[in-house]
Amino acid sequence: MSTNPDLVTGDDGLARPRWATAEPLKTYYDTEWGMPVTDERGLFERLSLEAFQSGLSWLIVLTKREGFRAAFDAFDPESVAAYGTGDVERLMSDPGIVRNRSKINATIANAAATLTLREVGGLAELIWSFRPARTPQPVRLADIPTSSPESAALAEALRQRGFRFVGPTTMYALMEAVGIVDTHLIGSHRRGSSGVWP
Repeated sequence: MSTNPDLVTGDDGLARPRWATAEPLKTYYDTEWGMPVTDERGLFERLSLEAFQSGLSWLIVLTKREGFRAAFDAFDPESVAAYGTGDVERLMSDPGIVRNRSKINATIANAAATLTLREVGGLAELIWSFRPARTPQPVRLADIPTSSPESAALAEALRQRGFRFVGPTTMYALMEAVGIVDTHLIGSHRRGSSGVWP
């Protein structure tokens, strides 16, 4: 049993951070969060969901994830980039997603920017090029950074290419979610599970 108050040992004997002890966050933590995502569509989805999460609880976005996938054509960048005014109004009336016009418009703009990036290596190559030389070694939740020089540089690189809602904090959350950094607490059963970091 962990003596770390930020880790909770479940009935299955596995230690998780407090935020990941109840569903659906528990399954998300155990199976997806922090695992490498290296394909364009997968990264465009994560980038979009992190933007919608900005200022909100991740739980809200996670519970609406299937609604987002249905509303945004499974986050196919080519489909989303072609959205027009009618699609924006359709999305603004869709209770299955977070209805924020600025974030919807940003997602459409980000899809177009994703397509443009294909000419110079693609979204995955750009995002993963900001992997740091080392990852944090957090013991407590308070030890986990909310941004980094790399996330700030990634945010700037994306903004220069036309992306929106990609600030340093949002990009750090993305880097955590897709395995670029490993911020699982030391002692968690998921620490080191991505294969990216020892």
